[in-house]
Amino acid sequence: MARPQKRRFVGMEPGFRVFKPVGIPTVEIEQIVMTLDEFEAIRLVDFDGMDHEGAAILVGISRPTLSRLVEQARHKVADAVVMGKALVIEGGNVEMVSRGRCDNCGWEIPRGRGGGRHHCGGGRR
Repeated sequence: MARPQKRRFVGMEPGFRVFKPVGIPTVEIEQIVMTLDEFEAIRLVDFDGMDHEGAAILVGISRPTLSRLVEQARHKVADAVVMGKALVIEGGNVEMVSRGRCDNCGWEIPRGRGGGRHHCGGGRR
């Protein structure tokens, strides 16, 4: 039996939940589901430029697990773009959390979940 999935912390709801090719009705397109924790992983790593260690701390998982989420999310995005599939962002064992920003580097840091410092030594604002 598989181990229960640990709850992951997400700091931002996606602005849009579905991306699809123009001109093809949604009912005619195969859908790929990206979970909210996969979305958070690529948002932190690819969009915000965080390293995997720092992003893993924010999501509340190990660095190897975060790396797997990033890889899965990237593969889903590539599949949707190359094959013309709809990408739907939903689901996952997640909890929405409020985060602050580091005074030194501007990276997100958790509020109410542990210390107020991170890798660069700065505190939250």
